[in-house]
Amino acid sequence: MSFERPQPGADPADPRGALLHTPATMPPAAALPAQARTGETPPAPGTATPRGKGKDPASPPSDNTGPEHSQPAAVEPGTHRPRPAPEAVPDQPGGEQGRAQDGGGQERRSGQGAVPGRPTPMRRDGDRLRFVGAATRRIARGIDLDEIVMGLCRATVPTFSDAILVYLRDPLPVGDERPTGPLLLRLRRTDRIPAERDTEGNFSPALQPEPPEMTGLDAVGAEICEVRPGSALAEVLRGVRPVFTDAPAARAALPELLGDTGEFLVPGGQRAILAPLRGRRRVIGAALFLRRPERLAFEADDLLVAAQLATHSALGIDKAVLYGREAYIADELQRTMLPETLPRPTGVRLASRYLPAAETARVGGDWYDAIPLPGSRVALVVGDVMGHSMTSAAIMGQLRTTAQTLAGLDLPPQEVLHHLDEQAQRLGTDRMATCLYAVYDPVSHRITIANAGHPPPVLLHLGGRAEVLRVPPGAPIGVGGVDFEAVELDAPAGATLLLYTDGLVESRLRDVWTGIEQLREKLAATAQLTGPDHPPPLEALCDEVLDMLGPGDRDDDIALLAARFDGIAPSDVAYWFLEPEDAAPGRARRLARRALSRWGMEDLSDSVELLVSEVVTNAVRYASRPVTLRLLRTDVLRCEVGDDVPQLPRLRQARATDEGGRGLYLVNKMARRWGATRLSTGKVVWFELNQT
Repeated sequence: MSFERPQPGADPADPRGALLHTPATMPPAAALPAQARTGETPPAPGTATPRGKGKDPASPPSDNTGPEHSQPAAVEPGTHRPRPAPEAVPDQPGGEQGRAQDGGGQERRSGQGAVPGRPTPMRRDGDRLRFVGAATRRIARGIDLDEIVMGLCRATVPTFSDAILVYLRDPLPVGDERPTGPLLLRLRRTDRIPAERDTEGNFSPALQPEPPEMTGLDAVGAEICEVRPGSALAEVLRGVRPVFTDAPAARAALPELLGDTGEFLVPGGQRAILAPLRGRRRVIGAALFLRRPERLAFEADDLLVAAQLATHSALGIDKAVLYGREAYIADELQRTMLPETLPRPTGVRLASRYLPAAETARVGGDWYDAIPLPGSRVALVVGDVMGHSMTSAAIMGQLRTTAQTLAGLDLPPQEVLHHLDEQAQRLGTDRMATCLYAVYDPVSHRITIANAGHPPPVLLHLGGRAEVLRVPPGAPIGVGGVDFEAVELDAPAGATLLLYTDGLVESRLRDVWTGIEQLREKLAATAQLTGPDHPPPLEALCDEVLDMLGPGDRDDDIALLAARFDGIAPSDVAYWFLEPEDAAPGRARRLARRALSRWGMEDLSDSVELLVSEVVTNAVRYASRPVTLRLLRTDVLRCEVGDDVPQLPRLRQARATDEGGRGLYLVNKMARRWGATRLSTGKVVWFELNQT
């Protein structure tokens, strides 16, 4: 229903008469059609006051008793009572856009029937303002590129246009980056009114077949086009303002944008608008709005609407690209801060999980790590820096690197935490973190644990019993001036140790100890499913643990590390002490030959004796204390030789005149892997051979 203000001197037969602009000065008597006073007989329903037949414009204004100030009488149901349009909103140009229908389906000005299934045109600037407000709110709801482009398409079709094509620069520049190479526009998304629509949005189903211009929309537009410098399309994009495609410049730009065939599918007249999409610094694309030939053409004010839509969409796309870059940096930071893959040390199997606090907070201060140590041992680390921001992730990365370095020195767990505490104090006074550091020895089936204010680990035994290990809590890292205490506990074969951060057990809905008890019960219930003699698979166990999280339990990021202790049987270990004397290499060869014969691995005797002799010879040359020799039989044969000299051997190419320097060269050529690790009491040189 339209409520336009009648204009003085307008011809009632002229369909544009009621849409002419209101003069700057207009007599008050012409502001409203005549209305009945109280007590008078109101006009009959359907009877309209003649337009332009009010008081004579030259007549003096009446007093407050005139029709302009009279109180309206009670109106019968169904009676149309016009009201004035706001003075601040000018009427639209073009009378066709302002035609309204009466109750019988006829348009009041033309008397023609309305086309069913077509969107109702926006008749006043107020309609345009409301549409622009709703469309920009929908566009602003998007947070990534696809959501913003979809919001633009869904907001404009079918209310503003019957179809839309959105082109974006490929690749999209990020922030202040200066694009390089030619300007390429790629068709990002198209949208149009389908052949059959539901009645959502107060539009009836389309009953008429779509014209060829709309049915061929799927073929409109090249997938990608190059904007050549100085071309018509480049000039339109440089102009920034939306233009009708019937303008000469825009008509010349269509073949370049849509291809040679797409130009002829664009409706003629003012039924297509080409709107450049300009971001903060440069044009990043273009949008093409299309209307069917039987629909009312665009008006001059619609260019302002298109400009608003293009501006909000372009700025939103700019922000989405920046957000995508930030999300990429966060993902890469998190990926590099956490282990990409876990090691496969001898005698233990590992599994891990990490969950950020929320989709918008992809990084945090939680971390986990597994570090192989000499003697087939492995260090298990889990920690939590306060917060879940980029700063927390950066501090976490520094602490994790420090922990790896300290683990390589084979320091006791309590010493590792002490040095981490000192490092956190050097990073800043407010750098606080919790950490749990454990060292598992598969040969002795023991585990040594030190804690710095972290939730205690949970041990799941083979029979299905889950217990919370009693570990001294300690103070968080970064407090300073505190001592850390380590405890040594049994780690039976088949047991599973679960290390986690407080995000798994603590939330706004439960305290930390309630969450730990729920975790223990969850582990015990999961172990019952596989029976007392078969521990649950590690990956499935981690998934089951995360399933205990409810909808409101994700207040912090979560790091989870599970270790299944397989151990190494005593029958697969051979260990000796050798005095640092000249006869030590020969004795080492004999001991290794006997161990291999006992294990049924005589085919490796020659290789093992040669390599053991070379490594032991290097050890006894500089050692002052007994040298250790240990053989481990797992999926590979591992040999370890330890001495009290901290200097690590280096592989070098011996000259033809050198008497030595070829031992490590032989080890490097014959062994599957080899290495040397510095210990607090010296070093260990090891090598591995495949079992044949």
